[in-house]
Amino acid sequence: MLHSPVAKTLTAAENLALAREHLVKVQAAWDSPTDWSDLTIYGMYALEAAIRAAAVHLGETVNNTHWGKAAYAAELATKHGLPDVSDLVTHLNTGRKAAGYGDEDMPAGLGDAEQLAIDIEVFVDAVGTFIGSPP
Repeated sequence: MLHSPVAKTLTAAENLALAREHLVKVQAAWDSPTDWSDLTIYGMYALEAAIRAAAVHLGETVNNTHWGKAAYAAELATKHGLPDVSDLVTHLNTGRKAAGYGDEDMPAGLGDAEQLAIDIEVFVDAVGTFIGSPP
């Protein structure tokens, strides 16, 4: 019989550190030639880890799905003034599928690779400031 591993609970600071690790890969992927696979995968991971960092900081839980994290990102923007990356989470998930599986078109919402990397960095940094761990 196979057993599911118990999910490890990370602190807000640990989630933010993970987001920053993913951000380093995003920053390496955007330049020419753009590595859309790494940019979309690690971009999504960076945003989702930062979203979890904010949730843990607030003592809240976030749905463990991409769309659950996107919805929570919109809530963070509305209630706490963080940049709204809800659409970006969705676009990155679709972009990840497009780059990784080829069964989706790269979403137009991703735009310019450099600007995408900047938008991800801005959110990660904003969460860092929000939880008291600025860049």
